[in-house]
Order: sequence, then C-alpha cells, then structure tokens
Amino acid sequence: MEINWQEMLFQFFGGLGIFLFSIKYMGDGLQKSAGDKLRNILDRFTTNPFMGVLVGIVVTVLLQTSTGTTVITIGLVSAGFMTLRQAIGVIMGANIGTTVTAFIIGIDIGAYALPIMAVGAFCIFFLKKNYFQNLGEVIFGFGGLFLGLELMTGGMKPLRELPAFIDLTVSMSDYPLLGVVIGTVFTLIVQSSSATVGILQGLYSEGILTLDSSLPVLFGDNIGTTITAILASIGASVAARRAAATHVLFNVVGTLIFLIILIPFTMYIEWLSGVLGLEAKMQIAFAHGTFNVANTLIQFPLIGVWAYVVTKLIPGDEITIEYKPKHLDPHFIQTAPSIAIGQAKEEILRMGYFSVQGMEETFEYLKTKNKKHAETGYQLEGAINNLDHKITDYLVKISAESISSADSTRHIMLMETVRDIERVGDHFENIIELIDYQVANRLNLTDNAMEDLTEMFTLTIGTVKKALDSLDINSQELAREVAEQEDLIDKMERQFRKKHILRLNEGTCVPQAGIVFVDIVSNLERIGDHAVNIAEAVLGKRA
Repeated sequence: MEINWQEMLFQFFGGLGIFLFSIKYMGDGLQKSAGDKLRNILDRFTTNPFMGVLVGIVVTVLLQTSTGTTVITIGLVSAGFMTLRQAIGVIMGANIGTTVTAFIIGIDIGAYALPIMAVGAFCIFFLKKNYFQNLGEVIFGFGGLFLGLELMTGGMKPLRELPAFIDLTVSMSDYPLLGVVIGTVFTLIVQSSSATVGILQGLYSEGILTLDSSLPVLFGDNIGTTITAILASIGASVAARRAAATHVLFNVVGTLIFLIILIPFTMYIEWLSGVLGLEAKMQIAFAHGTFNVANTLIQFPLIGVWAYVVTKLIPGDEITIEYKPKHLDPHFIQTAPSIAIGQAKEEILRMGYFSVQGMEETFEYLKTKNKKHAETGYQLEGAINNLDHKITDYLVKISAESISSADSTRHIMLMETVRDIERVGDHFENIIELIDYQVANRLNLTDNAMEDLTEMFTLTIGTVKKALDSLDINSQELAREVAEQEDLIDKMERQFRKKHILRLNEGTCVPQAGIVFVDIVSNLERIGDHAVNIAEAVLGKRA
C-alpha cells in the first residue's frame, strides 16, 4: 500500500496543533475557575517538601501542565517565596499531576469530541456569566483534546505498513535507550509531555508500537519536558537555576532506574492490564502514573541530597528578593501593640529600601537597556505590593487594640507611609514600561535628554533614600533636607520640559522619544512628591 505522505502529515500536525491548543485552553479555563490564586496556594501551603508534593499535584491538575507549575515554582524560588527543598517537592508533585491528562485521554470518547466542543462553544458565546464562560473553555478544550488525538492517530495509521517504521520499533525494543532519546527529542520539539504521551497512547492503541518499545519513549517524554524549566531559569537567580537542574536530575535518575527494571516493569503493566482489563491507552496511562508516583516515592527521601548536589553543581550566592515580611510577628499585636508598631516600621523601612533598589534597577535599565534590570525591577515592585498588603493588614489588626495617643499618631503615620512607598513602586514600574516601549520601537533619546534624566534620577533616588533615613532615625533635619530637594526636583521637571520643547522645535528630538522623556520626568517628579510626604510625616505636618 502506497502512503499518502501529504495527507498523513497534514492530519498529524493539524491534530497536534488542535491538541496543544486544547490543552492550553482547558488549562486556562480551569485556572480562571479556580480563582487564579495558584501562586498564593503554592506560597501558603508549601511549608515542607511533603506538602510541596501535594500542592504540586493539585496545581498541575488545575493548570493541566507540569511545565506551568514548574515555571511558577522557579519564579517563586527566584523571588524568595520558596526554598529549594520546598521547590523540589513541588516539582515531584507536578510530575505526578501531569499524569492525570494521560488518564483523561485513556477514557476513549473520541466519537463524542465534536458535540462536547459544541457544548463548550455554546457556553462561551451564549452565556454571559464569567463562571459559565470559563466552564465553556474547559469543556471546549476537553473536546478538542480528543479531536486532536483522533486526527493524530488517524494520520499515523499508515505507519503500520511502513517497513522502515517497523524496523525502528524493533530497534526500540532491542535498544531501550533509542526509545528514550526519541521521546526526549520529540518532547523538546513540541514542548508538551502531555502531547507526546497522547501520541504514544495513539500509536500503542493502533498496534503500531509494542509495550516494551513504548515504555522507553514514555521515560524520554519525562526528560524532554524539563527543557521549559531550563529555559525559564536562564538569566534567573542561582536558586532558580538550581531548581531547574533538580527537575532534570530527578527525571533522568528516574529514567535510569526504570530502564534497569524495564523487563519487570513491562511484566507488571501486562499483569495489571490483565487484572483490571485495561484498554491500550489506559495501559500507557497507568505506566505513566506508576513511573511518576514510584519515582517520587524512591527519590523523596533524597531531597536533601539533591539540594546539596545542585548547590555544588551550580555554585554562587543565592541573591533573592524576599517577598515575605520578616518583622511582622502577630504575637505582639495583642500582647505589646507598641512593639508591634515598631515591628511594622521596620518592615516599612525594608519595603522602602526595596523601592530605592527598584529605582536603581530602573535607572540601570534606562542606561544599559539590559532586560535583566527590568526583570529585577518588576520583581521588586511585586515584593513591594506584597509587603504593602501584609503591612496594611498588620496595622489594621493593631488598630483594633487599645493603644496610647502617641502610638496612635505613629500608627496613622505608618499607614500613610506604606501607601507612599507603594506608589513609588508603581511609578518606577511605569518608567520600566516606558523604557520597554522605547526599546520595542527603537527610539533614541538625545545625549542632552539622557544627561537631564541622569541628573534627575540621581537626585530623586537620593531624595527617597534621605526620606527613609529620616523615618528610620526620626530626624527632622533630614526631613527638611528632603523637602528642599523635592523643590529642586519640581524645578527640574519644569526646566526639562522647556528644554524638551526646544529640542522638538530644533528637530533634534523625535516626537515619540519626546513622549517617553516627558513621561519619565513626570513619574520621577511624582516619586519626589511621595518622598516629601514621608518627610512631612516625620515633621508632623501631615494630619
């Protein structure tokens, strides 16, 4: 029989596209339905590696992608939300959670794929409530999953008659490492282990592959899925790179273990299939599930060892931005509210110095256009927002207690200061976005404009630092200096706007670049206003 290669490839890649889209669409719908609190779930419940495994399973089932969970985890490690040991637990759990997709695929309802998609589309287009639209995305994605699989499986059927492919399957049975390499490479290409496991289920169910040639490919799929974690960790913190390395190490070691016991494992799956009466696709699903659960059980006691190994493999100090508060001890709220107010002040100062660091990173981004500074700036702004919520909640709880008049004045001052520091974070984030726009549109600022911005940035950063120092040591002298410097910032803004208009009139400045310049100057002036607000609180001029 002659194979129609065009039809086969079109059907296979079209089906693969529908499958990948459906997995993402279903995951997005599940994520929205879950309230988009996945980062908070990861942050709150990963108190130890065991809880990390459980949370990794739950979040991956909601996201329908272990890659998504791993990337979020790497971001949290980089941000200081999570330790390396906790992250290893989450990554192990993510590997178990991703097997749920294989079990879903194992339920052979491909004949009903189109009506399921129709129900999903009806929910999306005709029901106005967000809940039903999100549910529609899940249902549509669920149906699309099976439609994609049906197309891929149908496209691959002719391979059964192809002598070269028959020889390859025999070789994979004889040389399991070849199957591992094929599984790894294909998952690297499609960036989804769920897709490659789904394809494997289709090949096995059609009798194109045997069980002993399918299992090594399955192991390779688990290695291939680590590439996204590696890509996510490039340019990230040392801790994030270590988390990604652990993901690779965990899956490679698991594959080596199961290659050693491949024959007994194949016999176990055959025995299980006989006992439970499993269909071909479910056999692969159970093999996938057994591999990841057993791999986690085997390697869970070695979490400390892997953390030590990757620390040696990837040396360096862990420079992280710690989102979590360090000073907000809840025990002081009722027992010693005055001390609790002091603790809040310490955390506010820490938040304030994050804002200074964020401005410095923003200034570096303006000068160098190195994306690393922008990413650090965004992380710092995220940390400031998180601390804003935590400190405000802490201060609100203190206000419910009986406090002295002096403490009440300090309390009000700190509540207002938190708001000002949070606004500083918003303004430097605005500037980062303006620089992003400048880079994307290849807009060049003139040398004179850069000199003006350098002068204003330097003065503004110094003013915010001085405002925080005045708060730290309660210095009225420093606070007065802040007020004087803020007057200079205001004058600079007016002066630089006039110079900008002259440059526009002379034709030395492009209008679009001019907009970036004026908006940066405006944001810096607003930062100066918030610095003087902090100083006025120290001077007692704010109500």
